Order: sequence, then structure tokens, then C-alpha cells
Amino acid sequence: MITKRSRRHLIGLSFIICQLSFSVAITSCADYNETDGFKAEPDPAAVLPYTDLGPVKSYIDKSAYPNMALGAQIKLTEFNKQELSHAAIVANFDNVAFGNSLMSGTIVNAKGVMNFLDMSDLLAHVEEIGYEVYGSPLFANANQADEWLARLTAPIEIAVDYVEGKTVNYNDVPVGNYDGTVDKGGASIVNYDDQNVLKVNASSNVRIIEGFEVDPNAKYTITFWARADKDLTFNITFSGNPIAGTGTNGAWSLKKDKWTKIVVEAQSAPDVADGYLRIETGRGNIVYVQKVQVGYYPDNHRQQTAQEISDTINYAINTWCDGFMEINKGRINSFDLIDEPIDAKAQLENGMFDIKHSTEKIFWQDIVGSENYAPVVSKAASEAYQRYGGKPEELKFFISETGLEDAKKLESLNYWIKTWDAKGAKIDGINAKLNLVYSEDATTQAANEASLNTLLTNLAATGKFIRLSNFDIKFQDATGANVSVDNITVAQRQKLADYYGFVIKSYMTKIPHDKQAGMCKSNLADTTSDPVGLWSLNSKKDWVRNATYKAFCDALSGK
Repeated sequence: MITKRSRRHLIGLSFIICQLSFSVAITSCADYNETDGFKAEPDPAAVLPYTDLGPVKSYIDKSAYPNMALGAQIKLTEFNKQELSHAAIVANFDNVAFGNSLMSGTIVNAKGVMNFLDMSDLLAHVEEIGYEVYGSPLFANANQADEWLARLTAPIEIAVDYVEGKTVNYNDVPVGNYDGTVDKGGASIVNYDDQNVLKVNASSNVRIIEGFEVDPNAKYTITFWARADKDLTFNITFSGNPIAGTGTNGAWSLKKDKWTKIVVEAQSAPDVADGYLRIETGRGNIVYVQKVQVGYYPDNHRQQTAQEISDTINYAINTWCDGFMEINKGRINSFDLIDEPIDAKAQLENGMFDIKHSTEKIFWQDIVGSENYAPVVSKAASEAYQRYGGKPEELKFFISETGLEDAKKLESLNYWIKTWDAKGAKIDGINAKLNLVYSEDATTQAANEASLNTLLTNLAATGKFIRLSNFDIKFQDATGANVSVDNITVAQRQKLADYYGFVIKSYMTKIPHDKQAGMCKSNLADTTSDPVGLWSLNSKKDWVRNATYKAFCDALSGK
């Protein structure tokens, strides 16, 4: 039975195969133009020699390269639309990856609620059509559920007792000048209503109690009695923090000829240590004050102990893995376990680069320990994978890293992988994120090619499965300026295509066949700025195969 979902896939796939994969008359695709509201006209510019080529992935000789696979990256929401880019991927590539779309930072909210709706749609669809997904990094320093981790490791609330603080009774103060702080205007001690009181003059800012320390995390209660000879309003500031009342524009109100108990609940401003309460009167408004009292509840939080944080982070690791793998049900079998762990700015005593650490937010490795990082997370992920139907012999974990053209960075990554392996981690391969450029300057380009070959030789020497991702190549002229998609010539496009072919053939010859985990293309079509695609976009935004498409086919077939 063809469901709406499968119908959309089949229609889109038929269209892309007709338009982009097989040598047939373009007009024969006309019946597939309409796809549940999505319309893509056949491309009249897709002319020989490229229309005689088959799907890109069909050129891989699986008997000679059994592990070689060609992947593509796209946004999950875009793939789930099952439109042109989806069909292009399914027709031409062996698997699909989704960047950070399946990472905890996208899926887990601040309260730990996990939203797997898009992932569930994806997995139901790829299971239906028999397609493979390469899993987003399970653990990383970026695109993680930082708000959830911060909430989990936040200080713990505890019971605290109310503390009586400073008290001032102005009836015990002699009539005369006011000895307290007057920030504006004036104040004095006067006899009013048969008692001594503090008189705050009109248009004045006067601290009616002060001289005590404050804790910005404590909650204070300040009470005082006030009276006026007419209805009026005034403002209040507590230790640098304006405190709103219930009157207009947050003012505090007094009715005339009546002593009123004013109760202020407040916290101090974060950067103020001196305790005080100030009342601020307006023009023509005089306020009389009697008996001011301060009390407070101390900060009712305590920091979690190291053991509590460790237990909490281990809970988070297992909760995240369990939730993800329950939805996965063994349908994704290859993952980036850890993404970009190496810190090239921090060096160990042995000369190797350290892994990343942070004092600003929670990094998994800072809690479980650097040497335990991969062992702990691979154990949690492996157990969850198997708990929900995954076959252990099919599971592969990679460590993904960028900048591995730097020999020391790759050496440091290999050091950490060996360290983690020795402690029982499951690490099957390395996912090397490329940053490739083709240069029209011959000397620069020779260096680019030598750097690539050195990288591949060093990767092969690790003995791990090797995957290359971020497989886009920018084109630079002889001066080092990027050549845009609008300005690249036919001859330059061919040079770029030839370099794509060079990279593919170098990978397939330098990485042992049994250790090849494939290559992943970042952009299917040219972007608005860079000519990085296998397809170009014509003036109608139709997808048009270019020389890079042919270069892929030729290189994969060994030509």
C-alpha cells in the first residue's frame, strides 16, 4: 500500500531520477511535476553530456569497496518535506546526516522534556523506504542541552529561618538634625503627633535605615510606619534596587492623617553590599516616618556537592541516551559519539593538546573526568541502543573533529582515543571534518593536495574507520580571493570538479578498503555565494547538473 508519505517519496524520487539520474527524455517526467502542492518543472538546461549519467552512488563498486558510502547533509525539517532535495539525496547518496538537528540542544528543553516528533517522522519514513541515517553527535560541547544541565546542577533549596535585623525607633532619637544619609533634599527629627519622628522633606531622597550588610540572594522584609498630612505617593529603593508599590507607575501610596504600616519585600541589587532603604518624595509631598525594622530570610540555596553533581550528570547522560535510543529502536546504527573534543589552545605536560573544559557552563568531561569521558558516554549509549532493539554488531561510534590537517591536533586526538580505548570506550572510527579549498595559484594548490594526502595517510595509520564530512570545496583565484557562484567560469568549474575527483580518489586509495566509512557532502547544490554543489541553479532555480556531478561519478568508478 502506498501511503501519503510513501506516495510523496515515490513521486519525488521518480521526478529526481528522471531529471537527474537516467538518460531518458526530460519530457517523460511531466507526470511527476505535481507533488502534493510542490511543483518542479523539468529542467530544459539539463542537456548532454550529463543526462546520460546514473545516480552518483551507483558508480561505487561495492565488491571492491564494500564499506564505501556516499552521504549528504541537510536540515531535518527540509528532508522531512520529501521534496526535491530529499529525492536528490535518496536517489544519489547512500545515507543522510542532519548536523545538529538530532542533538540534545535541539531536542531537550530547559525542563528536560524531549521533543522527538521530527525524529520520529524521519525514522518512520526511512524505515519505510529502506534508507540509512548517520547520527548527529550524541555528546559535544556545543549544541547541547545547556539550560537543562544548568537547571539540573543548580543550587538546591534548603529550609532557612527568619533572621531579625536592624531596628530604628525614631521616638528614641532627639529632635534636631538627621544624622542619616540624605541623597537629595533634606530631613530632620521633629516632634509630630506627640512623638519624635523622622520628617522627610518634599523632593527629597532619604535613607530611613542603613548601615547593615546585604546578601543579594537573601530576601528582605522592611517594615515602617508612615504618615502624611495629605494623600500622596512616594518611591522606594532598597540597596540600589527600585521596589515597585501598588500605585500608579509603581509608586507607594499614603492616605492623609493616618499612620500606615508599610511592608516592603525586596532583594538588593546584585552589585550592592551596603544595606539601606530610601524613600523618595515628590514636589510638595512630606512624609513622616516612625520605627523601621529589617528582617530577612537568608539565601535558601546551597551549592551541590561534587558527588551530587556527578550523580546528576550521570543521570542526565543516561536519561538522554535512553530517551534517544527508545525512539531510535536500532534504526540509526552509526553515530558521532563525541563532537570536536580537542582544544588546540591547551596543552598537556606530555605535549598533546588537552580536551576542552569550561568554567562558564557544564561540559560532560569536566564532571565525569577527561579520561572517563568516552568510556562513560559510550557505555551509556551502547547499553541504551541494545536495550531498545539495536544489534551490537551493527553499532559504530565515531569521534568527529575539525582541523585535523594540523598533524599535532590529529596526533592529540589519536592520543585521547587510545586513552579512552584503554579504559574500555567503544570508539570505532574518526569523522574528519574537512575545510578544503582549490587555489588557482599552482604552489598553493600543490600544498593543498600535499596536506590532504598527509591527512589521509595519518588517518589511515590510526587503524580506525575513517569518514570524511563537510565535503565542500571553495574556489579561490591566484590572489586568494573566493570566486563566487556568479563569477565562476566553465574552465574554473572544471578545475574545481577535477579537485573533487582528486579528493575522492585519494580517499579510496589511501584509506584501506575495510576501514572506509565514506564521505559526506555538505551542500547538494550551489549556495547563493559558493559553487560547491553537484548541481547548479539556473535563472529559474531549476537544479542543473554541473561538472562536479560528473567528477563524482568518474572518481567513484575509478576513472
